[in-house]
Amino acid sequence: MNVSVIGTGYVGATTSAALASMGHNVIGVDVDPQKVELLSRGQLPFYEEGLEPLMQTLLATGALTFTVDLPRAVRDSDILFLTVGTPANADGSADLRYVEAAVRAIGQHLDREKVIVSKSTVPVGTGDKINDLLKAELAARGADIPFDIVSNPEFLREGKALHDALHPERIVIGCESDKARAVMTALYADLRTVLFYTTVRDAEMIKYASNAFLATKISFINELARLCERTGVSVSKVARGMGLDSRIGGQFLRAGIGYGGSCFPKDVEALLQLSRQEGVPLQLLDAVARVNREQTEWFLQKVQSKLDPLQGRKIALLGLTFKPGTDDIREAPALRLIPELLRAGAELAAYDPQGMEAVRRLHPDVRYVQDPYAALAGADAALLLTEWQEFLDLDFARVKAIMNRAVLLDGRNALEGEKLRGCGIEYHGVGERDST
Repeated sequence: MNVSVIGTGYVGATTSAALASMGHNVIGVDVDPQKVELLSRGQLPFYEEGLEPLMQTLLATGALTFTVDLPRAVRDSDILFLTVGTPANADGSADLRYVEAAVRAIGQHLDREKVIVSKSTVPVGTGDKINDLLKAELAARGADIPFDIVSNPEFLREGKALHDALHPERIVIGCESDKARAVMTALYADLRTVLFYTTVRDAEMIKYASNAFLATKISFINELARLCERTGVSVSKVARGMGLDSRIGGQFLRAGIGYGGSCFPKDVEALLQLSRQEGVPLQLLDAVARVNREQTEWFLQKVQSKLDPLQGRKIALLGLTFKPGTDDIREAPALRLIPELLRAGAELAAYDPQGMEAVRRLHPDVRYVQDPYAALAGADAALLLTEWQEFLDLDFARVKAIMNRAVLLDGRNALEGEKLRGCGIEYHGVGERDST
């Protein structure tokens, strides 16, 4: 099938490569000529494991191309995906300006019947707005061209996006016609997974509800971790015992310093804003967002209690991105901790395999180094803020030897406390029994 993907960010680039690898002819479209030139050379403007080499192979075969020529992409395609960004407005609601601009452009160049698929994360009712915008653009041209609107939300995990696109647990498809359903079924025919069909509005809500529920699990275990720590209980053991119950499951029950990234914080706030607009308060979700904001503050207090005073203390930051496997620093907990630590007079040395350049632009007063041992040398404490595998594989006997004071606060509960204590390191997890 001939497919265009409008917007070549994280979701758009991954979707383009995945669809092309399924045998479709895919055109990735973007308004940024520099980004298009970069992508056309087989280079990504962000890090996502495995995506770049696949993209290079698909470019070489001609299955995937990139362009700024939207009119040509519309003409040459049967299916048009919308994968543009929907950043948050100041009030937390989704900013749909890029969606609306893309839809208007499609309407100005639509030449025959097509299926327009929204993969961007959008509020309930956006499909209706897309429908109205397209009809208005066609009416302005005096054109009467049929089209179908489909909501096909993405469920990609950064760092695992390509795997998720090629091996999805389910594909949610919201559509209103048998013709659109047949097109989407054919599009995903090579994937062995559940195709769940529903209405456009249902599909839009499924995306927000899914992310909100996962965020709820994270905030639940993080708040419980505070009580566990106070009462001498291991939250990791509690989470494991809970997760063995199939009704609960163990995923997203690892206590830490809070969720971040481009999805959970934004989507939770957007759903809360929608609830306020509709006069239906989501009190539980309000608490989820509040607990997440407070969690980094709680962790900072923990750091202060172990190092008081912070003035002049040398602290190694291990990890800056919001999760491993990505260079994304959006809403990363590290970004909330750094200014507070600097304000308290701490001297910071940081290492992250992917996120340093982006954080350097925001916080030039931090010393950025080329490996974790350089950050740890002479440090009074280390904070594990992102659980990259290379941090889990450190030689902790060496870590103990090079630190000024071997104190490690694990903000991700990713390390084995007893192992570190056996190396002489004072280890503190989140919601865990302390070594002192």
